[in-house]
Amino acid sequence: MSWAEKRPVLAGLIGAGIQGSLTPALHEREGAEQGLREIYKLIDLDRLGVTADALPEILTAAKRMGYDGLNVTYPCKQRIIPLLDGLSDDARALGAVNTVVLRDGKAVGHNTDWWGWAEAFKRGLPDAPMGRVVQLGAGGAGAAVAHAALTLGTGRLSLFDVDAARAADLAAELCGRFGAGRAVAGEDQAEAVAAADGLIHCTPTGMAKLPGLPLPAELLHPRLWVSEIVYFPLETALLKAARAIGCRTLDGGGMATFQAVEAFRLFTGIEPDAERMRRHFLSMVG
Repeated sequence: MSWAEKRPVLAGLIGAGIQGSLTPALHEREGAEQGLREIYKLIDLDRLGVTADALPEILTAAKRMGYDGLNVTYPCKQRIIPLLDGLSDDARALGAVNTVVLRDGKAVGHNTDWWGWAEAFKRGLPDAPMGRVVQLGAGGAGAAVAHAALTLGTGRLSLFDVDAARAADLAAELCGRFGAGRAVAGEDQAEAVAAADGLIHCTPTGMAKLPGLPLPAELLHPRLWVSEIVYFPLETALLKAARAIGCRTLDGGGMATFQAVEAFRLFTGIEPDAERMRRHFLSMVG
């Protein structure tokens, strides 16, 4: 019997404007299925009337109140790093933390976002060619997904971002980790997509509150697989356009689910049922 099975587990999510998060329900349901009481609270900066400047006192309070773990989202994924006692190799490489394990008075940061995308990709597009891949978006989520794509064997990743310098910086970081030429800041989007095996979308475009396509629909071609990280709605305009011309697609729900799967494992020490958590997620967004 692991330490986690002997008592309830207390966890939470720190972020701004997170009242619509499905993470508490995902964690608490899986805990119940495992015979474990997990209590998962939202620590919403907007509701508290504070900014990320309050992170030191929030983290101290969580330690004193006996929290076992915290998930971290916008705008705290980078801001929390200086407050932690240690980082996993992945969190250090990515410069972003989305999961904090609190144990023995120590706070250790992890990044489960990249693992979440990789796991969803392996299950959803298991035999997809990965010679040349185009990625739209080089922000925090983009950095995690790019790391995952190269870990899974992408030969050459072309990065595009509204901030060209951000794409160039991320490409340089990735080449430092994975080897020269593995990632480049893209220049001609139409040319890159035409030559690509796959397209990964890591910008907010397509969300319910920011509808639309992140690139012209005519750039898509049937040989392309398309991976989306937006999951509200699950069927974005990009996925709809891609499916209409015969592209293989992967929705953003997998990444959202599997990052939670890994966080549950870190918080509780118990192996979650990933497929059950995926079914629960789909029942909530459906």
